[in-house]
Amino acid sequence: MITTFCMYDILIIGSGPAGYVAAIRAAQLGLKVGCVEQSSIGGTCLNIGCIPSKSLLDSSYKHYQLEDQYSKHGLEIKDVSIDLKKMMSRKDEVVKQLTNGVSALFKSNKIDLIEGKAKVTSDTSVEVSKDGESHIYETKNIIIATGSSPTELNNINFTSNIVDSEGALKFEGIPKQLIVIGAGIIGLELGSVWARLGSEVTILEAQQEFLPMLDARMSRQILREFNRQGLDIRFGSNILDISDTTTGVEVKFQENGEDINLKAEKMIIAIGRKPNTQDLFNNDLVSIDDKGFIEVDEYCQTKTKTIWAIGDVVRGPMLAHKASEEGIMVSERIAGENFLINYAHIPNVIYTHPEVAWVGKNEKELKSLDVDYKSGSFPFAASGRALSSGESTGSVTIHADNETDQILGIQVFGPSASEIMHQGLIAMDNEITSEKFSSTIFSHPTVSEALHEATLGMNQKAIHIQNRKKKK
Repeated sequence: MITTFCMYDILIIGSGPAGYVAAIRAAQLGLKVGCVEQSSIGGTCLNIGCIPSKSLLDSSYKHYQLEDQYSKHGLEIKDVSIDLKKMMSRKDEVVKQLTNGVSALFKSNKIDLIEGKAKVTSDTSVEVSKDGESHIYETKNIIIATGSSPTELNNINFTSNIVDSEGALKFEGIPKQLIVIGAGIIGLELGSVWARLGSEVTILEAQQEFLPMLDARMSRQILREFNRQGLDIRFGSNILDISDTTTGVEVKFQENGEDINLKAEKMIIAIGRKPNTQDLFNNDLVSIDDKGFIEVDEYCQTKTKTIWAIGDVVRGPMLAHKASEEGIMVSERIAGENFLINYAHIPNVIYTHPEVAWVGKNEKELKSLDVDYKSGSFPFAASGRALSSGESTGSVTIHADNETDQILGIQVFGPSASEIMHQGLIAMDNEITSEKFSSTIFSHPTVSEALHEATLGMNQKAIHIQNRKKKK
């Protein structure tokens, strides 16, 4: 039996960072909002992605400090042990606290949470099915925010030994050997977690380049540090076969023309994610490209004017903060506001330690665009604050237009990289020149001074390192 329910101004499918933010903003604007969720409120990010992974990254780094860093400060700690069950329990409590917070925000903003699997049946209606019953919800606007799922590798089935990014957050024991397929953001973060806890980690990457979105000099610096931390990253690895055995997993791959067999207790497949758009629509209400992404304009509106799509199901980086901003943009545009997103200034972070953060263009992109640019860099080894805290690995690099002096790109590898990068991003968004930014007074000693010095150095005004000769 199908029952028809009342009219909404906006009905959102998915309650992750795209969907729940869109719902809250729409409700703030006085619109009647419903949000359909098939599994858990908060989506992948809060439940099985960003938040639990950062919880384990933090816990594992504390163990790494106990084992490898505290002695340098004169703190000798004996017989360090790991209670993995307790670590996982803490992770789950963090997730629970945040998802409960989203539920509370839905209630306070009078947003209807509708449980079930959604299917868009027309430009103004959505069918929601649960436990054998279906209900039709009428709405003036529909926002698709169904997120993404891990990409599979050569139809390899996930098992207790071969897992995706979600399974990697639920190991019941610390594997002696771990193979990670993919040296992207997810692979590096998950590999770091288990390497810090004692696993022997090998990361197999198909591409020859490491972190190609960064300057080559920065990528080399990061690779050296990750190798030092115990991540054995192998490039140009062509996977030939993967076998799930009684004792673990075995992979056969080709590296530089040589066939290699590698065994481990566990394997994590982290080769990317795919949009969740299958079985979501009737007929041809929207256009979907060959990779499964919903085609939208710059405002995230589909070819059907009452249907919008945001987050991982549309073009652009699969990032929670990008998804959230699109949710705000769409809700405001539906309400008659004129909200725009600067897609050129979306920040990126790898939450390893040290962190890696970047925004804007790198050297390769600037050269390909024939931009006359200048650059500045500063090593954390010359930072008093970084040295005193024992976190002097890494550097800051900044690029700016030689003629306009507008900041074009920032890259940070080091302590609090994500926080430092955002200071520069504020300058970029507000079109503050590097000269003006460099006149800002930074507290001393702070790690943020590295960004200040890099900017000064770009204009041959660095104080704490030697200035590079200006290109003629």
